[in-house]
Amino acid sequence: MHPNEAASPALHRFAILCAAATFILIFVGGLVTSTGSALAVPDWPLAYGRLVPKLVGGVRFEYGHRVVAGVVVMLTIVLATWTAMVEGRSWVRKTAFAAAALIVLQAILGGITVLYLLPLPIAVAHAGTAQALFCLMVAMALFTNPKFGAGSRLQGEAGSPRTAILATTTTAVIYTQILIGAVMRHLGAGLAIPDFPTSFGHWMPPFVGVGVDVNFAHRCGAVVVSLLVLWTVTRIFSRYRDRPELTHPALLLLALLVAQISLGAMTIWSGRAVLPTTAHVAIGAAVLATSLTLTIRVRSLGGLASVVEAARVRSPISPSMERKVTA
Repeated sequence: MHPNEAASPALHRFAILCAAATFILIFVGGLVTSTGSALAVPDWPLAYGRLVPKLVGGVRFEYGHRVVAGVVVMLTIVLATWTAMVEGRSWVRKTAFAAAALIVLQAILGGITVLYLLPLPIAVAHAGTAQALFCLMVAMALFTNPKFGAGSRLQGEAGSPRTAILATTTTAVIYTQILIGAVMRHLGAGLAIPDFPTSFGHWMPPFVGVGVDVNFAHRCGAVVVSLLVLWTVTRIFSRYRDRPELTHPALLLLALLVAQISLGAMTIWSGRAVLPTTAHVAIGAAVLATSLTLTIRVRSLGGLASVVEAARVRSPISPSMERKVTA
């Protein structure tokens, strides 16, 4: 494959900026939940009837979250507009438009969350769309890289599942685990099981309420995620150890998993102290994004038609002529 010479390095750098800003938004959103500040500002889109309220107590966290969200909204709109102007690949433009649509939905869900006093389905959807937006931003940063898809193709694989399927499954399970964590967080069930790694001194807790059920499900999900990540990383190093574009994100994924498990334990041992609890949310997003990065790279080098197109130079002939040639 050849680097995508039609890609814009400036757009790529801006996409990285958008991804970084979205990660900060997730951290600040986690900070709002960790400090119990979600309803510190009871109205929306204004704050106590003003654009800038008095920044006292939890208002600092909730209003700060709104400010960062506003910045991400503007960045995302600029990204979508810029992509539409300079990007020749229609599916990359659609990815940028999807990010713009999702950030608008995210803002609306945030407003509903405040106005209707944190209804659980809306609060969880708000958290889930934030993670999905981060994934789209990371994908845009990858797709706009002029070197995206460069490098020799991966050789055909024997055995099952294929690495692309394994990496995709791992990413999907991580996202599901994050949603379970969001349910637990918004139920206030982070300490429904107060010890770790045991549960009430046993490996299986007494299922005496929804909080315990969700908390234990999140712990079980962590085990499943850990096994899948270990399987994926082992597969990468056993078959593609000479491919740094795959081994580097695989190593990062493993390191982030260790950090995430450690932060989960610290969250419980500290009684949900603000810093480890918030970091647990943010590193969870980083685990998801890294797994997605690995998945996209495996698939791009594996030769999927839609992603192979991303690595090609923009066709010098018109689309209509191109269809005639291919016909």
